[in-house]
Amino acid sequence: MDTTQIISAFVTLFVVIDPVGLAPLFIALTRGMSPQRQRRIGWRALLIAAVLLTLFGLAGEAILAAIGISLSAFRIAGGVLLFLTALDMLFERRTERREGQTREDPVREDHDDPSVFPLATPLLAGPGALATMILLVNQDQSPSHTLMIHLVMLAVLAIVAVMFALAGPIARLLGRTGTMVLTRLFGMLLAALSIQFVIDGLKGSGLY
Repeated sequence: MDTTQIISAFVTLFVVIDPVGLAPLFIALTRGMSPQRQRRIGWRALLIAAVLLTLFGLAGEAILAAIGISLSAFRIAGGVLLFLTALDMLFERRTERREGQTREDPVREDHDDPSVFPLATPLLAGPGALATMILLVNQDQSPSHTLMIHLVMLAVLAIVAVMFALAGPIARLLGRTGTMVLTRLFGMLLAALSIQFVIDGLKGSGLY
């Protein structure tokens, strides 16, 4: 796996998981909790997300084969899904939807644990991230490639952990405008990467 593929995989997962955008939502979901409890919830959410992403990265192809979906078809579908995610980011619909999920499932006075839902899924290991893991792993069948993709995924989750730890200062530093600018920039990158997935799927199916 060359440097270009590693960078491409990192950028794709970083944009789909969106560590920066998750920081203010983490604050909202854990408001009123002690710093120690916030840390426990953050680590638990990251662990669950890592397990889910690893499962789909390792067994995604088998799951597809079991239900009769070709890898080329999944690449095209995954590319379309990522493109729709990119459109949501470009037009701020993604942030509004995530904030809506936060409002609909607030942390109640008895401090319910939001680590599984909505933090681990769908905010961290959502449909887009799970599809991306399958697509990235299946670009190359070698064990070294699979290992590298999972290391890249863990690196992105490590950044999420840092963002969770620094959620308060980051939210104040970026403000609404800074978050919107970054979201749109990442949306443009994801749109281009999603088109590449579609092209790869068409090549694999012999249609391109």
